[in-house]
Amino acid sequence: MSRLLQESGLLSLHRTGADAYLIILSRTCRMFAYGASALILALFFSSLGFSDSRIGVFMTLTLLGDVLLSFILTQIADRVGRRRTLLFGSVLMVLSGVVFATCESYWALLGAAVVGVVSATGGDFGPFRAIEESVVAELTVPETRADVLVWYVTMASLGSSAGTELAGRMVESLRAREGWALVDAYHACFWLYSVMGVVNVVVNLMLSGRCELRGVKGDGEREGLLEGEREGQGEEGEKKEKWLAQISRETLGVMAVLWFLLSVDSVADGMVSMALTTYYIDQKFHPTKSTLGDFLSASYFLSSLSTIFSGPLARYIGLVNTMVFTHIPSSAAVLLFPFPQSLAGTFALLLLRVGLNNMDQAPRAALIAAVVRPEERTAVMGITVLFRTLASVMGPTVTGFLAANGRFWVAFVAAGALRLAYDLGLFAMFINIKLYKHEPVPVNENQGLLQDEEDGEEGE
Repeated sequence: MSRLLQESGLLSLHRTGADAYLIILSRTCRMFAYGASALILALFFSSLGFSDSRIGVFMTLTLLGDVLLSFILTQIADRVGRRRTLLFGSVLMVLSGVVFATCESYWALLGAAVVGVVSATGGDFGPFRAIEESVVAELTVPETRADVLVWYVTMASLGSSAGTELAGRMVESLRAREGWALVDAYHACFWLYSVMGVVNVVVNLMLSGRCELRGVKGDGEREGLLEGEREGQGEEGEKKEKWLAQISRETLGVMAVLWFLLSVDSVADGMVSMALTTYYIDQKFHPTKSTLGDFLSASYFLSSLSTIFSGPLARYIGLVNTMVFTHIPSSAAVLLFPFPQSLAGTFALLLLRVGLNNMDQAPRAALIAAVVRPEERTAVMGITVLFRTLASVMGPTVTGFLAANGRFWVAFVAAGALRLAYDLGLFAMFINIKLYKHEPVPVNENQGLLQDEEDGEEGE
């Protein structure tokens, strides 16, 4: 039993403490909302009579709003407090959901999506993920980090699965009632979005000071972060306090390559997001909304099961190998997606694509945490979201125009080719990278000792 707990990562999660459970709960509820919106968002706009090109432009502008919000919040999060930043984002999520549940004006919905927190793609492109992954890195040590991140991703996939399933069933159930139009059923689903935002608010209020950057108080006052490490680097004089995080040249040199590769992958993801994928299936085969929800929910559920194995896999074959070899089959499925002429064949490729797509997420977050300094993690992960989101913003617009001209399928072929290029580039550039150079404690196999040592440093 102990071996099973160790290999599954549950022992590492237990040792990390209550804050890890709260962070995972927060993201699970958020991805529940994002999963529901991924299923219905493009369909909602279509039911309002908006053209395919306008739907694509909406998603692009929403992603641009996510870029701006994410960049600002992740750059100041360690200064003003990670918990406060997460709380502010959760409030925006609540307000955005209310607008979508009550309005039908294109411009009002666009405004709420751009300045608020709405997932236009079903992905977690807002400010939350970068900050939460930085918190997880702070709460863990190298030996436990990948395991905790695995459960962070796994439970998020389960949340997406439940959200898409409930949204599909809810739409079909409500539209069957007397007096309910299809658009009314979509509005009702967005009330769920707001409810999940409220849950996020409550959970973020329960987080402890352990989630803040070590050496930074919860009220955002800097106490002198890792001074020994900074002095060892020969920095002259005292640094002025700045609101924006500072990133070293060494880190920028490593991350620039990774940011470029992730941008290539994100261009592809933007072209064939889950919202656009479900819209493509709906246009091609016209299944019921509940059937569409069942398909996507099953895919997310398979994703959650497969993600559990990414932790043990990373321990045995390494972070980069796990990222590459689990992502290649998913990329191939995207490339082949338009070719089956049956709903069953398309569903099989959807299972392969989504089922394996998230296995690289936990190793990727662990890789970034392993190559940058602890005080740089939030900013670096925020910039990672920035580049990925910027790269993806044109994708929905391009796909929208392709769809409007009867070439929807081209988006999947192009996206699959770009994803495969990312996979091969990642393997070539990062297979021999040195990890854990900047950990505040030495890496060894006695993770229990390291955890006790970390707990002792937490103070109060």
